[in-house]
Amino acid sequence: METNSNHEKNSIVRELVQPFIDLGKTSRPLLGLNISYVIEGLVYFGFIGLLAIFFNDFIKLDDIDAGRMVGFQTAGITIAMLFLGATVDWIGLRKALLISLVFMFFGRIILTMSPSFGSTGLWGGAHIASMLGILGIMIGYGIYQPAAYAGVKMLTNSKTSAMGYAMLYALMNLGGFLPGLISPPVRKSYGINGVFWVYTILTVVGIAVVAIFITKKALADAMAKAKEEEPNKEIEVPEEEKPEMTAMEKMKFYFKNFPLTDGRFMFFIFILIPVQTLFAHNWLTLPQYTSRAFDGFVGDNFEFFVNLNPILIFILTPMVAAFTATKDTYKMMIIGTFVMASPTFILALGPSMGTLMSYLVIMTIGEAIWQPRFLQWVADIAPKGMTGIYMGIGQFPWFLTKVVTAVYSGWFLMNYCPADTAPSQMNTETMWFIYGLIAMISPVALLLSAKWMKKGFKTA
Repeated sequence: METNSNHEKNSIVRELVQPFIDLGKTSRPLLGLNISYVIEGLVYFGFIGLLAIFFNDFIKLDDIDAGRMVGFQTAGITIAMLFLGATVDWIGLRKALLISLVFMFFGRIILTMSPSFGSTGLWGGAHIASMLGILGIMIGYGIYQPAAYAGVKMLTNSKTSAMGYAMLYALMNLGGFLPGLISPPVRKSYGINGVFWVYTILTVVGIAVVAIFITKKALADAMAKAKEEEPNKEIEVPEEEKPEMTAMEKMKFYFKNFPLTDGRFMFFIFILIPVQTLFAHNWLTLPQYTSRAFDGFVGDNFEFFVNLNPILIFILTPMVAAFTATKDTYKMMIIGTFVMASPTFILALGPSMGTLMSYLVIMTIGEAIWQPRFLQWVADIAPKGMTGIYMGIGQFPWFLTKVVTAVYSGWFLMNYCPADTAPSQMNTETMWFIYGLIAMISPVALLLSAKWMKKGFKTA
């Protein structure tokens, strides 16, 4: 009996450790991609966290217009992915990453310098310059993120792909946590502009990482090794090695394989919108909820709790991926969305340290289960040479989520968690109960449609 118990423990440890060992043996380009992604996560979230204040203090916009500018960037990036996600399919991984980072570099320079471009205020010279800077960031990020996930598909195999996507997602969230450590001391010494210049310099570091690690030779060697390890795997060859196709041939190929023609694919990505609203509530609702509905430690330190999700994701996602790497993708999507949606009802019990922490931890575990698997599935089912456009369209519902959630979240706060109101006079329980019902639509719909979806559910 003791021998069986020890064998079972060893099996669990091996199951947890082996995916990390396999990923550790992967190529130099994948290492470069991961380093680039954590730097870009740091820079992106570092900018976005201070952007509204920047528009208040330097461009002289009011809260409403400053919020719209933040929305202009976040929603614009998602739309850019829809139109520019195919860039990596057309020009290759290395070129796509370098071009995207150059766009973001110049966009961030213009944004940082925008207060010196003429008059402030709405539609003043400074405001117009800042919008041009944001446009550069939107274009760059619209190319960068689909290219990054296409790169994971290109540089991993069946043993390492699940962990590869999980690590990329985890590293993005690590990047989202790091500005909380870097920004305060720089901002106190040099102001928000000083912070923006630090992030702009880090963009240059990201460009150097891609140029040094993801060389043409390193890519060729990595894909040759992948072909050797898995002879049946379709290898995404570098652009310069692809056979020549006329523009008309490329257009015919794209229209024939365009994801919008796949009903199951479209249902799958859009039915995730309800549970994705909880992502949007991380910045649309949680800051106000924790600062208004709590007295004492939580209310005084609400930023800490609002930013717990990224660091929890960084810790939990690789571990969850290690345990679930070989599990059925569709089942993991149902389980993950259910685990993410269900703790919203814990907040419906009322504001307390216990309910808040339970919600944050359980919701993050659910996110760690399904979000990387969803990204892996989208990349895996994409036809050869179309990973970028599939990733771009796969992100489009996220744009709708941000727009739709922003439409009603303010109304709920005003009615159930209003400012300048004692916590005892609020009704946050009803707000979170309704949000829980909305989020549960996703796992319930996935479960009810399982037979139809799995009949045509594509796998790698």
